[in-house]
Amino acid sequence: MAQDESTGGRRTGRLPTIAVGLLFFVAADSAPAAENVMFVRDGAVDVKALLQAGGTIGWVIVGLSVAMVALIIEHLLSIRRGSLMPRSLAEQLHEQISTGQYAQAETLCRERPSFLGFVVAAALQEIGIGYSAMEKAMEDASAEQAARLFRKIEYLSVIGVLAPMLGLMGTVWGMILAFGEFASNANPQPTDLAPAISLALVTTLQGLVVAVPALAAFAWFRSRVDEYVAETSLMAEHVVSPLKRALVEQRRAARRDAGKPAAARPGVPSVAMQREATS
Repeated sequence: MAQDESTGGRRTGRLPTIAVGLLFFVAADSAPAAENVMFVRDGAVDVKALLQAGGTIGWVIVGLSVAMVALIIEHLLSIRRGSLMPRSLAEQLHEQISTGQYAQAETLCRERPSFLGFVVAAALQEIGIGYSAMEKAMEDASAEQAARLFRKIEYLSVIGVLAPMLGLMGTVWGMILAFGEFASNANPQPTDLAPAISLALVTTLQGLVVAVPALAAFAWFRSRVDEYVAETSLMAEHVVSPLKRALVEQRRAARRDAGKPAAARPGVPSVAMQREATS
């Protein structure tokens, strides 16, 4: 045990060293050549020169921008009504539950996985306990799926924070290179300082260009997730509403028939009972 703790301590102690080494690897980049700081030629912006002026830090920020675009496209395709709460699935589930086909409804939820299907399946598993247990199961399932969606979009927030910080690191590194010119040359010319200052400003610009849309997209998707979670919860309650009415009628009938010698009314069969009957 002591050996494992010491090994874990050594590994933990190495993490700051590795992090600092990575930072120096990223920052250990010379300023761009003087001919590469001409960003505007013939009235047009030279994108290639602008990217090269950012150095290694700039290319890391470009990599973050690619990841940001990929995440936004994926979220647009997956976080939408048709994916989280398909209307056709809701109609089929409502019809099956209305006709007492609870086992078939649960099977359909598993065959067509979605936010709505996950919530309804959780409710159907608690039929034998009562509707209050079904409501609790739907709340827990909805909270679990909502947390999964929020964790999914959290990467956009991380990119929105990392990009300007990397830009700031590029700014500081560029200023260090600029002051290095003063140290090596008592009277540096503007052309000597231009590459370092260019590195400082370009990395700042690149970081902001990535951070602004990343944070805006994160805020928009967060609002979208909140909206869809509420809509899915309401739709799930509507889907299982026939079962709620059946359970209420069963309870009322049980109260009316209490103390009477008549045969007991059949209750609402659970999903497990339906599976045993069909097998």
